[in-house]
Order: sequence, then C-alpha cells, then structure tokens
Amino acid sequence: MKNKIKNWTASDIPKSSGGLAVVTGGTEGIGFQDVLALASAGWEVIMTGRDPKKGMGSIVQVHKSYQKAKVSFEKIDLANLSSVKAFGERMKEKGRSIDLLINNAGIMTPPKRLETADGLELQFGTNHIGHFALTAHLVPLLTMGNNPRVVTVSSIGNRDGRINFDDLQSTSSYKPMEAYAQSKLANLMFAFELQRQSYKHDWGIMSLSAHPGVSRTNLLITGAGRWSSSGIMRTFLPFMFQPPAMGALPTLFAATSPEAEPGAYYGPNKLSETRGFPTPAKIPVQAEDKMVAKKLWDISLELANVTYDHKKY
Repeated sequence: MKNKIKNWTASDIPKSSGGLAVVTGGTEGIGFQDVLALASAGWEVIMTGRDPKKGMGSIVQVHKSYQKAKVSFEKIDLANLSSVKAFGERMKEKGRSIDLLINNAGIMTPPKRLETADGLELQFGTNHIGHFALTAHLVPLLTMGNNPRVVTVSSIGNRDGRINFDDLQSTSSYKPMEAYAQSKLANLMFAFELQRQSYKHDWGIMSLSAHPGVSRTNLLITGAGRWSSSGIMRTFLPFMFQPPAMGALPTLFAATSPEAEPGAYYGPNKLSETRGFPTPAKIPVQAEDKMVAKKLWDISLELANVTYDHKKY
C-alpha cells in the first residue's frame, strides 16, 4: 500500500454528487480544512462545534473560497452527552442518510484536571466518549448512506498511551499528557473495533483512523495554553509545524480515497509521521489488543449510555 500512495492531495478527492458529511470541530484547524476540501469536491457538509457565531463565520469563509459550497452549522458540545444526543435526534428527524462522519474535534492537555458535564475527565470524555456516543446516535443514518465511512482522528501522541481501566478518568492521578495519550489511543482502538463490529453486524460501515502529524492549529494553545512549552513552540517556532491543510490530508484520504482500506490508519509520510503526504501509519502495539479494545467498547457503551443498534430508528 505504501508504494501506491503518491503525494496524494485534496485535488485527488473524487467528486461527489451530493453526499452528506458531518465533521466535528469543523469551524477551525484541521476540521475546517476537511470542510473546505469536501465542499469543493461537491460534498454537502455539516460542520459542528460549540459556538454558533464562530460557525457562521466559518461558513462565510468557506463561501469566500467556494461560492457554491453547501455547508451548514450544527451545535454540538462533545463534552455534554445531552448535547450529542440532541444533535442525533435532530438528524434523525430530518431523515437524511449520512455518507461520511469525521470524528475530528478534540482537546489537548489542559494543565488541571477538568470534567465534562457528565463527570468524565475532559480529554477522555470529549475526545473518546463524546465521539463514541455521536457515532452510536448516527449509526442508523450511516447504514442508510452510500458506502458510508467513519474516520476517527487520533494523534501520534497515542504511541505512549495505555488504557488504564483502574483509573480511566484520571481521578487518582492526573497527568495532562498521559490523559491525552490515553484518549487518542482510545480513538484509534475505537476505530478498529467499530470496523470489527460493522463486519460482525453487517452494518456496511467502513471505519478508519488517521492522524495529522504535527500541524499548525490552535489545539495546543487552547488546551495546554499559549505559555505552555507546546504553546510556546507553536507560537514562536511555527516552522516546526506543517500547515493545517497538509495536516488534514491523511483524514481526507481515509474519508474519500478508493485506495483507503477498512480498519486502516493513515498519517503523514515524513519525519516520523510528523509531516508530509498520506501514508499508512505505524500502529502502536497496544492498539492491536482486541481484548482491551472490546473491554473499552463495552465500558464506553455504559459511560456514553448508548447502544449501537442500526435498526433503532
């Protein structure tokens, strides 16, 4: 596979005749680049975020680049399961099938332990459980889609991650990077397990994961803070970070390329996967543990208070 992907770019996205995509965290950064690229290729895109005003501004920016773009905004707070459920219900009321879901939004390394509205550690609750719940709510609509795909965005930070079932919510000990790594490892393991569940239950959903390498977005600043070590690097050493449009390519490849494979994981192809064009990414050994992945899936069902029942619609 590595030799088949030749400097793939957004211009290689197959033209869509009106497929519907949902992109979380679509108002800025990698997510915004996903929205731009998909819209330019003919997709109808729902960008989601917490701030409607910011969402409207982002839509204006999309239309400046692509006047014919079909883009709308929907409010979702992934740190609030009621908000996630409400979005799912709104989508079901519309009855429109979904062809692509990109689980992109995330938060990174807040210096102090914070909690979601449902009492979960903020990074685990937002990055993993929020997207786990969202996907569950949208499965009935995804199974109605045309060759539907779910792409869950992970991070090279998952390499040092482990699923600590004894302290999933970091209540005994909170270390920002450890909690982040756990949440992004959970994203990757969720993508793999979702593919296995899709095969098992014949959902017809293709599940993949991708990571953006090290990209120039506000994720570092909004999480750890501008004056954290990572925030300082982002602010004063921007040449170390690739542009968001490049960072979005692995996700877009996973989301749209005919060459992308079920259950695969993609990232940049240069400098230890920190930058470059899409290529199959190195999978951490711990992410391949199917028993841990299934246990995480079962616990996540309880924490998210959802079921994966494509007929429940």
